[in-house]
Amino acid sequence: MATPSKLYTLCSLLMAALFAYSAAVQLNDPDWYFWFLLYAVACVVNLVNWAITSKKINQFAEAALWLGMFLFIKVLAEDFVNGISGFWSLDLSERVIREKIGSGLVIISMVLQLMASLSSPEAPTQKRPRYLEYGMGILVGFGYALPFVFFVVLKGEMKF
Repeated sequence: MATPSKLYTLCSLLMAALFAYSAAVQLNDPDWYFWFLLYAVACVVNLVNWAITSKKINQFAEAALWLGMFLFIKVLAEDFVNGISGFWSLDLSERVIREKIGSGLVIISMVLQLMASLSSPEAPTQKRPRYLEYGMGILVGFGYALPFVFFVVLKGEMKF
């Protein structure tokens, strides 16, 4: 496993915190068991994968990736059938948009974590590729900035 940089480590911990919060607020949803599991597994993978890479953690990451893709497609279909908003909408007042963005964040995070766990296992002192670090940085920036802008700056309100 390549040596994680401070940026990659910080981004993984920030994503773990975001997914832990997301898991905690899912308990009032009608299908909470899907979303809680998705965010909890994504939290654990981000929490430990930057430091410890193992086959078991990669299996959890793959499971979260598949569940995230399933839920992303489910939300897209629900949005399309009900005509709630468009594919590119970022209106966080709608539940389906929040779920679409959340599952998308999990998918991208799990892809980056899996790519990081596969990078250069024969050279443990080698650094991770820059695109993994910057990808995690962009993911953290988007994951934290979008809700801040919507709820704090624009003072948007959620619909249930």
